[in-house]
Amino acid sequence: MRVQISDEARGYIATVAEVTGVTPLDCLVEEGGDRLVFLVPTGEMGEAIGPDGRTVSRVEEALNADVELVEDADTPESFVANSLAPAAVRGVTVSEQNDVVAYAEVVDRDRGVAIGTDGRNIEAARKLAHRHFDIDDVQLA
Repeated sequence: MRVQISDEARGYIATVAEVTGVTPLDCLVEEGGDRLVFLVPTGEMGEAIGPDGRTVSRVEEALNADVELVEDADTPESFVANSLAPAAVRGVTVSEQNDVVAYAEVVDRDRGVAIGTDGRNIEAARKLAHRHFDIDDVQLA
């Protein structure tokens, strides 16, 4: 599946690459542009975050926005789990009955983290899962 990235998102990706040395694979721009979600290549999350989060803090300053990072994965199950981090995900099951739905089993104490303020975290997980694995919905089990 080929992901369409807007010119605005490409600009944000270029800034992240310049500041961190890591080139994100995708960028979700939330309404108002006050929150950006970047998909980071597998194995490069530590470099993107930097020691004590200093590198990602520099990115937030440069972009004047809250920045969330999600690590890429090879399987849809791992991808969905990564997209809900830092929530503790016990497992993910992908069902292909009528629509393709990923059911994520999240530890009870982390359900709020997985959902996020006003549902922002789970909505970002849904968008990324759809863009990269053609998953129609992500639900908490």
